Amino acid sequence: MGSSTGSSIITSINSGLSNTFAYLSSLYPKDGVTYQNITAARNDTTNYLTLNQPFASYLQNNFGAIDKDGDGKISADEMNKFSQTLSTSGVTKNELTQLASSGAYSASSISKILDNFDEIDKNHDGRVTNAEIAAYTCDCSKQEKIDEYNYKKATDLSVFYGSDSNDNVSEYSILSYRYKNYKS
Repeated sequence: MGSSTGSSIITSINSGLSNTFAYLSSLYPKDGVTYQNITAARNDTTNYLTLNQPFASYLQNNFGAIDKDGDGKISADEMNKFSQTLSTSGVTKNELTQLASSGAYSASSISKILDNFDEIDKNHDGRVTNAEIAAYTCDCSKQEKIDEYNYKKATDLSVFYGSDSNDNVSEYSILSYRYKNYKS
């Protein structure tokens, strides 16, 4: 799980949601972004290339959670607050699953986060943040290096014993080092 895949996923989600919200707002300047308008925009084939369907679907599926005042519209202020919450509090496993299943991200790009969600969620609040994902990615990379080093240490005994096929003076083994000055 590279850092570009893992730790920036929440930034990418925020960007996708904000851009989709802005586009929907431009389509319906009078009525605003209502549940009905999101549905209409998703069903309008002229929006096929410009409307990000997975993020529009996400807005639709989470409409009630974003429309905090319950007026039937997602305002710019409500969208900004929701975006800030995502940035600071992170995303739930359900939200990631929803975005992956809607096609916003390939299953493989989110699968490592979903597969290791509980391990990544260090504070066990049911949400993962960019910081938690980055820390997990760093921990995994560190463990890979430790495993690689331990494997190499256990299998590469030529460093200690040297190689008979090596005549290069600069590549003597640890055992032959003390005899290096006597060889010509």
